[in-house]
Amino acid sequence: MGWLDTLTTGVGNAYRHEIVDADKQPQFFMLLSFLVTFATVRFVTHSIRAGRYTHVFRNVSTKGGTHFHHLVPGILLLLVSGYLGIGLAPDYHREPHAILFGIGAALTLDEFALWLHLKDVYWAREGRQSVDAVIVMATILGLGLLGAGFWIELVRVIGDVVGV
Repeated sequence: MGWLDTLTTGVGNAYRHEIVDADKQPQFFMLLSFLVTFATVRFVTHSIRAGRYTHVFRNVSTKGGTHFHHLVPGILLLLVSGYLGIGLAPDYHREPHAILFGIGAALTLDEFALWLHLKDVYWAREGRQSVDAVIVMATILGLGLLGAGFWIELVRVIGDVVGV
């Protein structure tokens, strides 16, 4: 068995045991959607600022010239996913609600410094506070919601692959 087979089998077993069997798929999808959305938003905003991919990415503004910050759809997704997940069907279709929440949280926390300072400091030194908020949230989601068991098993599998 090659190292890739060992890795995929081990990660798959850890996922089944620590996530699926423990009924933690919604938390897993929340973390995954949070991280993918944050990475995507950062890629898009850096591309806009650098003038890359202008045929695809651009700032969004109203007809009156007001910039449309991405925390706005983030807040809406947080509100909708919270209402759907708590108010209407707390035990039904938990994964889609978790994904909506993860996306909304990433969009909102990526502009944390904006709502902390009540001005657009995204590219200023204070904008780093948004990245710090995302790191804190990802850590909470990763450790608190998934539990340590998955990560311990993942480290063990990686250790097996690299021969440690």
